[in-house]
Amino acid sequence: MEKTNDPIGKCTTSTLQLSALSSLAYGLKNNDKLFTGYPVIGFHNRLIASSNCLHTPEVDDRVCGWDNRIEGLFFHQTSVSIDISKVSDFIQDVKSLQDQNPSFLCGISLYDGFFMRFVRNSTAFLAQQQYDAVNFDITYYRSRDPFAPRLYEDVLEEIEQIAVIKYDGRPHWGKNRPVAFIDVAHKYPNIGRFVTIKNWFDPQSLFSSDWSNAMLGLGPLPLSTSPGCALEGLCICSSDAHCAPQFGYYCEAGRIYQEARVCRKVMNNDNKVTGKPRL
Repeated sequence: MEKTNDPIGKCTTSTLQLSALSSLAYGLKNNDKLFTGYPVIGFHNRLIASSNCLHTPEVDDRVCGWDNRIEGLFFHQTSVSIDISKVSDFIQDVKSLQDQNPSFLCGISLYDGFFMRFVRNSTAFLAQQQYDAVNFDITYYRSRDPFAPRLYEDVLEEIEQIAVIKYDGRPHWGKNRPVAFIDVAHKYPNIGRFVTIKNWFDPQSLFSSDWSNAMLGLGPLPLSTSPGCALEGLCICSSDAHCAPQFGYYCEAGRIYQEARVCRKVMNNDNKVTGKPRL
């Protein structure tokens, strides 16, 4: 469907998958064997979070989807915490994008759609939020070819930039594409105190890495300005070369968030908007 630019096929498949999964209660059981109806009540230690691979015998022909020995799960993910006072506006922006074309977000449901988690504030130096927040998890298609553009990829890129830039969302440190972490250290007012304590406990940086240093503002992010860099989230496009002009994808302004710069497929290049530098 990606190769043939078929959003309707993705919509249909998403609807069928959601219907099937919801009818099966996403795997919940009332008596270890069957789902007989809500509520499903039980202990947390009885909850299987990642399918039956957790109980699979350790033999070579039985592996989990994320095992790097096979070409299993592979996707992009955006996971951002947004101040609860801004959540309504963020949701309205996403709805405004969706209203422009119902096909824009077709296929998201193939990856379980938008997850929302309500998170309490914390005074920890590196707490994901120091205010009550909602964490949005969005998982979406990723090609194994890093230079292959995605169907309606501009919409997800715009949502990503709306969450991280417009609403100053804090990215989940274990997820997201590199662009979500641009200037991330400035979003943590106590990060200097954390670094001081970190250096005191670990003066030789045995527990640090290039990635953790980048998160703490102590080193560069693994960004790029090479051709196609925006496709993998290694840059926010500032020129057409950062997208995939050979496939008709050019650097454009956002549809509702004009400050965004996204890779959009343009049928007629005569009237396209040129992206402004962001990096």
